[in-house]
Amino acid sequence: MGAMPSANRPAGPFTPLDFQLVLLRRMADHNPGPVEDARRELGVSLAEMREANRRWQAMVRSRHARSAAARYRSVLGEPVSVAPRRIGDLECEARQWRLPLWPDLRFEILVAANGAVWNEWLVRAPDAPAPELRTLEDLTPWSCTVDEAARAFAPARPLEGTAPTRWGLAFTAPDAQGVPHEVTAEFTWGLLQRTAVGERLRP
Repeated sequence: MGAMPSANRPAGPFTPLDFQLVLLRRMADHNPGPVEDARRELGVSLAEMREANRRWQAMVRSRHARSAAARYRSVLGEPVSVAPRRIGDLECEARQWRLPLWPDLRFEILVAANGAVWNEWLVRAPDAPAPELRTLEDLTPWSCTVDEAARAFAPARPLEGTAPTRWGLAFTAPDAQGVPHEVTAEFTWGLLQRTAVGERLRP
């Protein structure tokens, strides 16, 4: 994939590459190492990543901003899949897009009947194998999504995120020796970023 135009050139349309940089910018708060590797893979500079995030925030906060659902379609194109989804008593539509940086994942939004976006995060692609999550050691950064961790270590209790696009889960997981531990896991855009066992953060 080619590099983005230099940040000192006129800005063009906001692209899927720009959007991937927005996801990375938020993840960099906890995992600068993997984010740095991903940024280099995409062939962009730190300044370009920051500029993509600035432009995205400006679009979201603009008084003339289009709806979230329309914004995602404008940036990412037509979704690769659209399917009805039922959550409790609520009916919605799940729309998914491919992102080259995470080929085994899809970016998904859940759209209510009135067009409002209820959720926006990364989920496992339907044709990609789910990770094997059995112990604490399996919970490495970017290894799993919210729903995968919740299923693997059920029952998991949802926690309020520390910022927009962040989620938390509390659950019990064994270590490699089979000793159970109380774990708090934090996710950004639906992807695992770090875990805390007691007061000790990992990583």
